[in-house]
Parts: sequence; structure tokens; C-alpha cells
Amino acid sequence: MNILKSVFRFYYEGFKSMTVGRKLWLIIFIKLFIMFAILKIFFFPDFLKTNFNTDDERSKYVIEQLTK
Repeated sequence: MNILKSVFRFYYEGFKSMTVGRKLWLIIFIKLFIMFAILKIFFFPDFLKTNFNTDDERSKYVIEQLTK
């Protein structure tokens, strides 16, 4: 438990004293949000839900595609 506390304190103190790094981390988190949330909604529709009605049809399709 003492090791976890030391690791947490190490990172906490490091992030607390950053100046430029905070802006860089903010940019990284914004980019990740855009990549995973926004792009998924608009460019990656749910293929299985739109093309198949039941879970059985979906599972058969997935198994067929994996075993080709």
C-alpha cells in the first residue's frame, strides 16, 4: 500500500508543478475525445444493428466472417 501511495504522490506532485504540460495534456484529451466520441458517431455506424434483426443473425454473420 505504501508503494501505491508513493507512486500517486510522485505523479500528483509532477502534474501539480507543470505549466506547459497542462496545456499539452488538455490538447491530448480533447483529441482523444474527438477521435473516440465524435468520429464514432458520424463515421462508424452500428453495422450489425442496421443489417440484422436478431442476435442470432448477428452471431451467425460474425462467426461466418471470422471463419472465412
